[in-house]
Amino acid sequence: MTSARQRRDPLTRDRVVDAAIVLADETGIEALSMRKLGVAMGVEAMSLYNHVANKVDLLDGMIDAVFAEVGLPSDHAGWRRAMRERAISVRRVLRRHRWAIGLMESRTTPGPATLAHHDAVIGVLRRGGFTVEQTAHAFSLLDSYIYGFALQEKGLPFEGPEQTAEVAAAIFAGFPADAYPHFVELTTQHVLQPGYDYGDEFVFGLDLILDGLERLLRR
Repeated sequence: MTSARQRRDPLTRDRVVDAAIVLADETGIEALSMRKLGVAMGVEAMSLYNHVANKVDLLDGMIDAVFAEVGLPSDHAGWRRAMRERAISVRRVLRRHRWAIGLMESRTTPGPATLAHHDAVIGVLRRGGFTVEQTAHAFSLLDSYIYGFALQEKGLPFEGPEQTAEVAAAIFAGFPADAYPHFVELTTQHVLQPGYDYGDEFVFGLDLILDGLERLLRR
């Protein structure tokens, strides 16, 4: 419910964008509309258009705000560490804003935080010794992995050890124990082991990619 203070505070573009992000986090991007956003902020939907031109402009602002949460990578400790920290940070931000996964690279009018982020990534790779062509390859490879993993993680039917065990038990109950031995082996000997976290798979794959990029740079 909107507080009296929220109703008194003047509308600004930042307030509108921030409220839209909160609403998208709670209900998903598909449910976001100017009318619902107005209701959440305690104002008439038409007043929002004084600060955002339309829903496309609103989405541009939301994605720019998400990029601002990631922060700019710095190569003070080398390109590899910078790219590793940046990838982990992007995944962490996308876990907070799952609705943004398919929108991060879709904007035709990117904002300053988006452009600054991309410029910083390119700069780290170039100063690390990558050619322009290699930088393009590395940037594309890293982002494909980060966004792809985030999308897969978003679609998983479990989160945490207890849910993982419950889902596995339900799946196993649907077929004889010896029907799919390799699937059972992987699940019981790896996924259901104490301390397992699907997020660890992200770091494992990321380090493999960084190993490959390091070999490319040496070559």
